[in-house]
Amino acid sequence: MSIFVDKKNTRVIVQGITGRDGLFHTRKMKAYGTRIVGGTSPGKGGTTVDGISIFNTMHEAVERTHANTSIIFVPAPAAADAIMEATDAGIQLIVCITEGIPTQDVIRAYQYADDRGSVLIGPNCPGLITPGESLVGIMPGQIFSKGNVGIMSRSGTLTYEVAHHLTLAGMGQSTAIGIGGDPVIGKNFSEVAELFLTDPQTKAIVMIGEIGGNAEEEAAEYIRIHNTHSKPIVAFIAGKSAPPGKQMGHAGAIVSGNSGSAAEKIAFLEHHGILVAEDPADIPALIKLRIEN
Repeated sequence: MSIFVDKKNTRVIVQGITGRDGLFHTRKMKAYGTRIVGGTSPGKGGTTVDGISIFNTMHEAVERTHANTSIIFVPAPAAADAIMEATDAGIQLIVCITEGIPTQDVIRAYQYADDRGSVLIGPNCPGLITPGESLVGIMPGQIFSKGNVGIMSRSGTLTYEVAHHLTLAGMGQSTAIGIGGDPVIGKNFSEVAELFLTDPQTKAIVMIGEIGGNAEEEAAEYIRIHNTHSKPIVAFIAGKSAPPGKQMGHAGAIVSGNSGSAAEKIAFLEHHGILVAEDPADIPALIKLRIEN
């Protein structure tokens, strides 16, 4: 079963479709088979790009296309407003690719969306893909293959690397979701783990974490309690060499003292029965090991 997106039901509006990144990735998503039903760009309503209708507002776009999903390529200063506009228009799933959004803006936009029942993925994320069904994001679709391993990740590039290794090992993916690396995000590891644990297609789960915060630890606790079908769980934690107090890459990847360090996270996950790979290339073998045991 698809998580969040599929070929039949997912109808996507691209917010910021006429920008460089928006148009580039719209073409990639459309080529993959995603149902792109429109885009928004204030002042350009009534025009088209690559045969896709452009609207001035999300309300107009949803009314005309019956879209249920949006992907945001709007610049950071306006991205929070774009999230809230999509929510007001009745969009059920909002995928925010934009990075560099001020944290206070994300808090405000996330709360607004959550209070009204919209699901937010991101911001500062690569989006999500259900292989062979739908790509709503910036992931390179050609490296993914249809199967039964669910991927949830704080890192875009590591998502691609792990998916590549899984595909080469003959382990296709059910859905891969990049949750984003900012301090405040929409769906977190625990919430995505809940969906994978209850998904009949997903037989194993890979969690790609990073130093900083406690999202991985919270997910490990949730999985320990709710993994009633004993699905194999394998993790990788990036940032082992990061010095304490140094921000590495994502805004959320910062270690304070021992809290949030790679060593601390790895020890916690292993204590909760999750196998942790030393290298992303080791993940397929660890999944196989856990299945056989």
